[in-house]
This record gives sequence, C-alpha cells and structure tokens, in this order.
Amino acid sequence: MMNPRLSVVVIGRNEGQRLVRCLESIRNIQNLNGEVETIYVDSGSTDGSPEAAASLGVRTIALRSDRPTAALGRETGWRNATAEFVLFLDGDTILHPEFPAIALDTIAADPMIAAVWGRLREIYPQNSPYNRVLDLDWIFPIGEVDLCGGNVLMRRRALEISGGYDTTLIAGEEPELCCRIRANGYRILNIDAPMAGHDLAMTRFSQYWKRSIRTGHAYAEVSRRYRDSKSQFWQAERIGNLKRGAFWLLSPLVALGASLFLHSIWPTALWGSMVLILSGRSSWSARWKSRNVIALLLYGIHSHFQQIPIFIGQIQNSLAQKRGRRKGLIEYKESI
Repeated sequence: MMNPRLSVVVIGRNEGQRLVRCLESIRNIQNLNGEVETIYVDSGSTDGSPEAAASLGVRTIALRSDRPTAALGRETGWRNATAEFVLFLDGDTILHPEFPAIALDTIAADPMIAAVWGRLREIYPQNSPYNRVLDLDWIFPIGEVDLCGGNVLMRRRALEISGGYDTTLIAGEEPELCCRIRANGYRILNIDAPMAGHDLAMTRFSQYWKRSIRTGHAYAEVSRRYRDSKSQFWQAERIGNLKRGAFWLLSPLVALGASLFLHSIWPTALWGSMVLILSGRSSWSARWKSRNVIALLLYGIHSHFQQIPIFIGQIQNSLAQKRGRRKGLIEYKESI
C-alpha cells in the first residue's frame, strides 16, 4: 500500500469476537479520502485472536514479552505504521464509521494539534452496574483537554518528538504521553462527535476491584516520574487519593469502634449519613453527564468507593518499587 491516508493500530489480548467486531468496523469507515492501513498488535492471546485478525487480511504483529502491556502494543503498532496520522483503538471497541474523517479534518487544520478524540460510550451499560457507572467515566468536557484515553487519533510527528509511549508502564500510559506532548507545545482536543462504542464486559465485583487497583498503580508509577519536575504531573491526584483512600478505609472502623465503645448506634448512623451526603453531592456534580438518576446515584457511590482499591494499588506499587520488583500485567477481562 502506497502512502495510506490513515494507519489504524488495534491492540488486544484474548478479545475473541470483540476483536473481530472491531476489525470489521474499521472496514466500514466512511467519507475518508484515501487508503486505510490496519495493524493488529496482539499481546500473547491464547484464544486465536492473531489467527482471526490474519484471516481478515489484517497485518498482525504478535508480541513476545513477559510483560505485554498496552503501552508496548501501541508503541509497536505506530512504529510499524506508515501514515502521517495514526488512529489507536482497543480491540474491545466498535469504531464509529464517520469519526476518522471528522477527526482527520480537525487534526489537519492545525499542525500543533497532536491528538483528537471523541465520544466513547459503553455498548451494554444495562448489563451490569459496573458498566453503567464506568460508562460515565468515559465522558469528558468538549474542547482542549490535558489528556486522552487509549482510543485516539494522533499525529505521527508529535509521537516522534515526544518519544512515544512509555512501555515500562502497566497503566496510565496515555496521560503520561499527553504530558510530554503538551510540554512540546502541542494541543489535545476532545471533539463533539461519536468515536466508538466500548465493550467493558464487566459483570463481577472482582473485575471492578482489579481495574481500580490498576489505576492506583498508574497514579504511583506516573507521578513518581514527575515528582522532581516542574509540572508535578499527577502529584495532586496521587496525594488526594492517599488521603481519601485512607479516610474511607479507616472511617468505618472508627465509627464502628465508637458505636461499640459508647453502646450507641449513632456514630455508625452518622457515618452512613455522611456517605449518603457525599455520594449525593458527587451525583449532583456529575448531572451534566447523564439524565439517568440511577446511573448518577451509582456514579456518586463509585466516585468515593473506588478510592479504596486505588489507594491499595498505590501502596502495592510503592512496596514493589522499594523491593526492586516490577508489577506485571493486571487483567480484569475474560476472553470470549
């Protein structure tokens, strides 16, 4: 293929039919003037994902690594791509057919725009409370933003200048890259256009817990890199979580202890009232994201409860770093 207009890099690990669905959605891209190059980077799947991708005529790269992170997959993908613009997709997404053309028009209009992304929503929010809650996590304000997620259109030149993805990170690689991209004077835009549907496939509490633990590792690892820099990137988030996580871990124990000591239900009741008030306030603050009252109430609870596993993830990462150990991949999804 000579000079493709767009390179699409898809990463995945044991996505099964979700991957096939993603690759087929790329075939349905509309209104794009030019050829599309598709590359699938597989991170050690055991479900036949590489073979499925190859059968669809997709160039497939199988990583051989004892630490097959998403960052390594994306980095390998764009380094092997040839177009000026690279669209990164996770294998559990369905690309909106009109997004590439809209995003390309946006990014091509200004050489200092490094990345463009759009609306990402859960395909099956009704399947579990976790899907419903995390669907709202994908919603960000429209306009210039500080960071992006894994699904994004990027300018190759910005990737080259910024050094690409940090392949040593097990999570948080996109915000960390965005920090370096913005340091080079580039801009990141979230546009008001549908980008993709996402299939989180989260049906159990253990999956939710592992995902939040991984976020804690991301806070700890990324903030450590910038602890002595001017930007102090993610320092406020790291410290804020340590405070909130410790509070939500200890406060119910204190309330219960006080109730037992005083032989009174009031300390525990007051703690429960505080939970309801704070969760309600968070729900109200997020009302711009949804009109669904149930979703907002769940989101309010989630915004506080998640601080506990994130806190634990931070502690785990710090202990591993002190012992000279590297944390491996944290997986929460199941193959299908």
